[in-house]
Amino acid sequence: MLPKFSVIIPIKPGGEVHALAGLADTTYPEHLFEVLIAYGCQPSVQRNAAAREARGDVLYFLDDDSVVAPDFLHRAACHYRDERVAAVGGPSLTPASDSPLQRAIGTAFASAVGGGGVRNRYRKFGAARYSSDNELILCNLSFRREMFLAHEGLDERLYPNEENELMDRLQCEGLQLVHDPELAVERSQRRTYRAYVRQMYGYGRGRGEQTLISGKLKPVSLAPSLFLLYALLTPFAGVPLLALPLWAYLVIVLLASLQGTLAGKDAALFPRLLIVFPTLHLVYGAGVIRGLISPRYRGGRQTHWEVEVRRVKAFEKDVQGSTSDANGVRPD
Repeated sequence: MLPKFSVIIPIKPGGEVHALAGLADTTYPEHLFEVLIAYGCQPSVQRNAAAREARGDVLYFLDDDSVVAPDFLHRAACHYRDERVAAVGGPSLTPASDSPLQRAIGTAFASAVGGGGVRNRYRKFGAARYSSDNELILCNLSFRREMFLAHEGLDERLYPNEENELMDRLQCEGLQLVHDPELAVERSQRRTYRAYVRQMYGYGRGRGEQTLISGKLKPVSLAPSLFLLYALLTPFAGVPLLALPLWAYLVIVLLASLQGTLAGKDAALFPRLLIVFPTLHLVYGAGVIRGLISPRYRGGRQTHWEVEVRRVKAFEKDVQGSTSDANGVRPD
């Protein structure tokens, strides 16, 4: 028996839901899935609000620009036949039509030098498998609704990394997470270098805050921060030998940039990758330090956010962000 899905998409008021174009072409029975658009300014709060209003057995979270394959719900449904499975997701791929900068960012994320242990979030690799939060990403991720709600959903103090914190809790209880490369969505990377810097800083800060909330330290998460401190302090040490690791790092970035350029078959990637790789490491490292020292949830941030959840038809490709201040569900 096929499960019913509730596809949930958070969006800021006034934004456009481009993901609906792909959902309109899904091959899943129309009566077995619904689409909920959650309007607001704090995605983890929006997702939780929509989850509470959802009618499906499975919550499928997408971003407003996630482009899905027509059979994606069928593929996800197959994995939920195993009752131990709490979450199923796939990678987020960079479209070939993106600009050279965007493709350079996607190339870095999908590489061992850039993405490292989380690179499978951004590339198709291998077959469907039991996995961890290292391979799953919230712009393309589903949960059993009953398990999601039983664990009180996403920690609303976090954004980003709220899904990682929840998946950690699920795995600690012996539940399974599935990564299926064929569940891939396409989603464009940040359009400008400035937006990319903000993204990396936010990712790092979220990781630092998640570390404090969970009380679990993943040593690899501190590597960019330690490297940042090393790079800042080495010039003042007055010991030439201490600079050797820095030179080795620059060679690694050079080789990784060359490899990414050859794989992408576009010379325009090379100069951009030379900037994108160090930015990823250094800015992410700065974000982690900030998250550990000054977590936002201790700074008196607003804890009540206005959210409106609207249930729409998948074929409504021209849906735009609501300007209403009302809470609750808007009917079809």
